Amino acid sequence: MPRLEDLVTFCDERTNRSQITDFPPAMNGLQAANSGKVTKIGAAVDAGLVPFEMAATAGVDFLIVHHGMNWNPPMPLTGPNYRKVKQLLAADIAVYSSHLPLDLHREIGNNACIARRLGLEITDWFLPYEGNSIGAIIENVPLRPVLHQRIQELFPHTFTAIEAGPEQPRRMGLLSGSGQSAIAHLRAAGIDTFLTGELKQEHFNIAQEQSLNLYLGGHYATEVFGVMALAAEAAEKFGLEWEFLPTGCPL
Repeated sequence: MPRLEDLVTFCDERTNRSQITDFPPAMNGLQAANSGKVTKIGAAVDAGLVPFEMAATAGVDFLIVHHGMNWNPPMPLTGPNYRKVKQLLAADIAVYSSHLPLDLHREIGNNACIARRLGLEITDWFLPYEGNSIGAIIENVPLRPVLHQRIQELFPHTFTAIEAGPEQPRRMGLLSGSGQSAIAHLRAAGIDTFLTGELKQEHFNIAQEQSLNLYLGGHYATEVFGVMALAAEAAEKFGLEWEFLPTGCPL
């Protein structure tokens, strides 16, 4: 039975946690400890009460999440926060969070996993932040109808397409989660087609005015891949079971 500290060390090293500065006030790494032993790994996008309850029911005692518990510290232990902590303590669940490290990782990150599932190859990166580039660039892009179908099949319940760009994309950008920060940088990067999780209403007009193809897969849906990949690798290394805990978030 592996120790909690061994799982934490593995996840820290695999995600290059120490080399990546995240958005404030995100906190990566171990956010809640358990009694020190791990028997089953879980993966979830959010550190919410429902995923914690699902983890307890599934017998998970090491939960890897993308959106952690500590976004706006200090966190008063009242209401939902109290219930979340109570659930973790009652079920002896440790929580490990990895945000930007699991977006931009070149092998197990959300962007890398999405590209592979779409049959595309990342050739470059853009959107630098604190020494690391967050967004992926793909140059060998299929015709728009083919790309449209592939993305829709990968995100069947959360897919949106705004196709005001070329039928044959020249360069495609990819950014899991929220893509709002990338829109202003697409033209400089030579990107005419962009896949992300979510945007704002104003970006419909921007797509028309700048001749862009914009594809949305859903914030949640585009960020399930990294936690699953990390959980699978950790489970294989330590000889444990692992399970993804879906909440069905449609956003």
